[in-house]
Amino acid sequence: MINSRHYTITQNILLELSGILTIVPLAPLLNRYIPPVMIGELNLDMLISIVVAFILIRLLLKLFKPLIIPVLVILLGIFVFNFFSKGYSFKDVVQDYRSVVLNNWGTKDSKQQDFLNINPGFFMSYYDKTVRGIRSKVDARDSVVRNFSVRHSLENFDEYFNKYGPLVRHLSLFKYINKHFKYVSDSQRDEYFAAPNETMQNGLGGDCDDHSILMVSCLQSIGARCRIVLIEGHAYPEIYCGDKKEFEVMQQAIIHCFNELKIKEFHYHEHEGEFWLNLDYTAHRPGGPYINNKVYALIEL
Repeated sequence: MINSRHYTITQNILLELSGILTIVPLAPLLNRYIPPVMIGELNLDMLISIVVAFILIRLLLKLFKPLIIPVLVILLGIFVFNFFSKGYSFKDVVQDYRSVVLNNWGTKDSKQQDFLNINPGFFMSYYDKTVRGIRSKVDARDSVVRNFSVRHSLENFDEYFNKYGPLVRHLSLFKYINKHFKYVSDSQRDEYFAAPNETMQNGLGGDCDDHSILMVSCLQSIGARCRIVLIEGHAYPEIYCGDKKEFEVMQQAIIHCFNELKIKEFHYHEHEGEFWLNLDYTAHRPGGPYINNKVYALIEL
């Protein structure tokens, strides 16, 4: 009788422990299908996922207690298989929990303080050779540009599409261009502006304005809104994020998609509630540092 009672207690402890162990990987897996939930600056969708996973496991323990261990074994088996097939595995579980910490407490915003925040229209009152040259080369309707953009927008982060939608396509395309673009300077005498399909034919080589033209043309061809900022000695693209809430979702998406990076800060411009994020190739990631704040032209497209 005593042995039977001990056996029952031990069995219940093992089942409860199995339930807890099942919740740990199940929550981030569910989180990939729950849209971002923001209250103020806090990201709560992972908390919701944990609660949902807890409820599901408690129901399973209450209604079908013997099934909890097979469920845990199957779940672990899936993760082991994914580990070798480069799918969603234990490493991703850890990264997703780490992303929650970064989203809520680990990163800060760095708003760029320059004349763009005071009167952006002022800089568009004149069109010098550089502004006209860059604007004339941006082309989001070219079929080569469109096909290139669609292909590379599907290469990365597809597992986050249910959560972040088109943002992951924009980030995937950015990652490809950022990874493969190589700097080649213009002639010392003449400034040359390459059309995006030209830069593609050249193996993604060019200078900063060629990169900006390529990046905004490609991103706009798949639905993003972009602009080019000219600063002293340099040009770089920015992507429109929307209002403060949409900007926070963009940050969350970047932390998830670029989870191998230790992102501490997001660099952006904001004017009248509109947020623009840095996509400069020198920053190596979306929202990386600006080179300087000596802005002399803003090219809206």
